[in-house]
Amino acid sequence: MAAIWLLLACLIAASLAGAGAGDGGSRSQVYVVYMGAVPARTSPNLLLESHLRLVGTVLKRGQRADSVVLRQYRHGFSGFAARLSKDQAAALRRRPGVVSVFADPVYQLHTTRSWDFLQQAAVKIDAAARRRAARKAAGDPSSSSSPAAATADTIIGLLDSGIWPESPSFSDAGFGPVPARWKGVCMTGDDFNSSSCNKKLIGARYYDMDDVRGPSQSGGGGSPRDDVGHGTHTSSTAAGSAVAGASYYGLAPGTAKGGSAASRVAMYRVCSEEGCAGSAILAGFDDAVADGVDVLSVSLGASPYFRQDFSADPIAIGSFHAVAKGITVVCSAGNSGPAAATVVNAAPWILTVAATTIDRDFESDVVLGGNNSAVRGGAINFSNLDKSPKYPLITGAAAKSSSVSDAASASHCEPGTLDRGKVQGKIVLCNHSQGDTSKQVKADELKSAGAVGCIFVNDAELAVATTYLDFPATEVTSASAAAIRKYIASTSQPVATITPAATVTEYKPAPVVAYFSSRGPSAQTGNVLKPDVAAPGVNILASWIPTSSLPAGQTQASQFKLVSGTSMACPHVAGAAATVKAWNPTWSPAAIRSAIMTTATQLDNNHAPMTTDFGSPATPYDYGAGQVHPTGALDPGLVYEAGEDDYLHFLCNYGYDASKIKLIAASLPGGFYCAANASTGLISDLNYPSIAVSGLGKAAGGGRTVTRAVTNVGAQEEATYTVAVSAPAGLDVKVTPNKLEFTKGVKTLAFQASFSGGKDAAAKKGAMSGSITWSDGKHMVRSPFVVTS
Repeated sequence: MAAIWLLLACLIAASLAGAGAGDGGSRSQVYVVYMGAVPARTSPNLLLESHLRLVGTVLKRGQRADSVVLRQYRHGFSGFAARLSKDQAAALRRRPGVVSVFADPVYQLHTTRSWDFLQQAAVKIDAAARRRAARKAAGDPSSSSSPAAATADTIIGLLDSGIWPESPSFSDAGFGPVPARWKGVCMTGDDFNSSSCNKKLIGARYYDMDDVRGPSQSGGGGSPRDDVGHGTHTSSTAAGSAVAGASYYGLAPGTAKGGSAASRVAMYRVCSEEGCAGSAILAGFDDAVADGVDVLSVSLGASPYFRQDFSADPIAIGSFHAVAKGITVVCSAGNSGPAAATVVNAAPWILTVAATTIDRDFESDVVLGGNNSAVRGGAINFSNLDKSPKYPLITGAAAKSSSVSDAASASHCEPGTLDRGKVQGKIVLCNHSQGDTSKQVKADELKSAGAVGCIFVNDAELAVATTYLDFPATEVTSASAAAIRKYIASTSQPVATITPAATVTEYKPAPVVAYFSSRGPSAQTGNVLKPDVAAPGVNILASWIPTSSLPAGQTQASQFKLVSGTSMACPHVAGAAATVKAWNPTWSPAAIRSAIMTTATQLDNNHAPMTTDFGSPATPYDYGAGQVHPTGALDPGLVYEAGEDDYLHFLCNYGYDASKIKLIAASLPGGFYCAANASTGLISDLNYPSIAVSGLGKAAGGGRTVTRAVTNVGAQEEATYTVAVSAPAGLDVKVTPNKLEFTKGVKTLAFQASFSGGKDAAAKKGAMSGSITWSDGKHMVRSPFVVTS
């Protein structure tokens, strides 16, 4: 998978570089011109005119500025997208008031039971939070299906591929009037009009890809309507109304509901089948700020191998200004795991989400001939094979075509490597690795060759159930495959069958970190621990668009689909954030993030520490603070606050100069400056709910001390918290003071955490992780840390 991402990154880089190459910089392409915050007391019309005047300074005589400007940003921040030559873009970079100019990138989407599992999986739910929930909502607010619950007037915006408004997940039955503060619109477009919105789906915008790619290159996009499915799935996961009897053709049956089912939904279609233009992403952020959303869910991002600087990253730019306006921005961490340092959307003002499994599996077994017991497998298929093992069984290696010399490729059933005559009417056992041709393509090739089924040997991806519809395909571990091969070798006529998928609940262990979930540390911000938190992202049932691909015997497309990715994890946390916001409407995005992180859990349903799906112990680089616990986040006790000023000083330490930062910020004191000793090492002092320290052995005295401040938001104004430290061998951690005493007049207190380890820490390879937990006997406020030497 990493190799595929690297190839994609190279192709994108080559296309961007080639757009202005070999033509003296005269060939045009779309560039984004970012100009930071909207200047104070500037009217929108004057701002738009200033954009046109600026671009006019680099155009040829007689060329109209409005003929090249495609989009303008005027609400959350200032800037525009324009079709320019390479030389014109370079000239604009030198103009006063311009923060950055960058080629318009194309980002990719990060492609019921999950919410029930989040409630069940919390090993310890604070009793006070439970009592408070009972008093306020007469039930569990994070899984409530009633629009009369506490979350009635929170608004979740999604930057995604659009929405299918007819889905029952977006029914507005029982909803009251749209909040008066809502300023958004329901745009008309292809097969979409103002009546497509209602009191649940209160806003829908789209950003036509024709504007930036040209009609010949665009896949359309002239409507908020979803023709991909992704946006419908994520929005129903975050805030879908409860739909009883939901399933995927009978699999995963139950009630499908969003995490904040009483929230309103606003869709900003910034993506099409070909991707998500950066200029459209920025437009979505800009409009969402003006419209009045409370939370933004963004399940898309750049490749980890083609990562932009913050000032040239549309998601980092848009989210910075959204957070400055009080909007919590939740983003997916990416699907480039399990390789280290692949996490994206890692700016500290973003709540970054990894993906985990839930306690549901889809079992599709291999039944062998003779007296052999069934071999457990997993996949989503609607096999119509006979239940008795009567179908001839062959390995890919044994079915190799005589014209193929590569036996390894044949054993993996790579297209074109097998003899059609040898697989006709048989079940084929195929090895599979992450770098192979996709399993679906292999299955289609086998089906067209006349095979009646296939078995993939696939350790890495087994936790994610692949959908094969009618073709009887399943996946087994290497250990299970050894039993199948032993049986094949034991008889001259091996036979088998494959059973159709069956839903298994209360599967253990769960949660585990999904193999595809991108891992930390962040290559950009090593001293900010990313990802922040994990949430269900594997085989998630949620609403989908109609499709013509149906299992045999089905006449109507399912309204729901099982999909995996950090894209699915992100809206789980967005829903939780909306619930926290509804209960605490004055809380900042940083306080909401802190509540979600410090109350996260680290144990699975065996009451054991969480693992990855390879079985290795999970670390903060895998899941951040742990698995989100929506109910616990309603009453965190203490929160770590941070605001725009904190993020600006982060940018100082990141390496930006004060003049650039003054353009980015909305309002700064005239005397704002970056400290003379600003450095990446000082990023560890950002008041974040987690702690990351790099280069411990290089610090003076071999140690490092960081400062944090916590604010009491609990019901008891007078409260005493004591600290408990969990640290690995070889690392000494000391917290000063070890007791925090809050009063009516003292809401915020600071503490220092000192890390040292001498020669032992310097010699220890890899990262050392642990936690610092403050408790008053009711609340457990846990902060993970990771230290590298």
